Amino acid sequence: MSQSMNRLAALLLVITAVIAGPVQAQGLVPYQEGLHYAKIDKASAVPGEKVEVVELFSYLCTHCATIDPYLNRWAAKAPDHVVFRRIPVVFGRSSWELYARGYVTAEIMGAPETAHTSMMDRLWKEKKILRSLDEIAEFYTAFGLDKDKFLSTARSFAVDGRIRRDQQLVREYGITGTPSLVVNGKYRVTGNAAIPSFDAMLDVVDYLVEIEASGLRNASAASE
Repeated sequence: MSQSMNRLAALLLVITAVIAGPVQAQGLVPYQEGLHYAKIDKASAVPGEKVEVVELFSYLCTHCATIDPYLNRWAAKAPDHVVFRRIPVVFGRSSWELYARGYVTAEIMGAPETAHTSMMDRLWKEKKILRSLDEIAEFYTAFGLDKDKFLSTARSFAVDGRIRRDQQLVREYGITGTPSLVVNGKYRVTGNAAIPSFDAMLDVVDYLVEIEASGLRNASAASE
């Protein structure tokens, strides 16, 4: 019985090494689908030569405010083959839609990235709620945006269309809470018992980014 158990243990070690080998060789932690991340139904990779990482967020979400400095540090160190962007979530709430409209307008008008962090700080550190589009437009004047142009842009078809497309992606990605992260349109990462911290959440994102980047490299090599 002891010899049988020893042989079984040895076999399991070999199997584990075979499975883990390629992952460990790339310096990756073997995270599990369904536990640490979810494969998005009917997902298809975002076209292009880079891996896209999207944060689904709201300015009125306290957890989004908490993860923001983590994401900023992560994005600053992200490799060249990664593109990071944000999509403001509405979830049918008028207050969330107001801030989503403000964010999309500011992005279209070329507001600097610092405006995003400043908005989070205004709401969560300074505890100053902006309750109208006029107040939001006034906020963005500190970042070089003209208030009247901001208001007209915010009410334009371009912004309306962008918000509709963004919320369609929110539904397609299966987003039910914020913050959520989506890697290349294929994988959804959210906090849960298996992901106890924002650092762990971003480790999972790095793991999925490398999987997608490897696929892009292999596709590029095959086409040469």
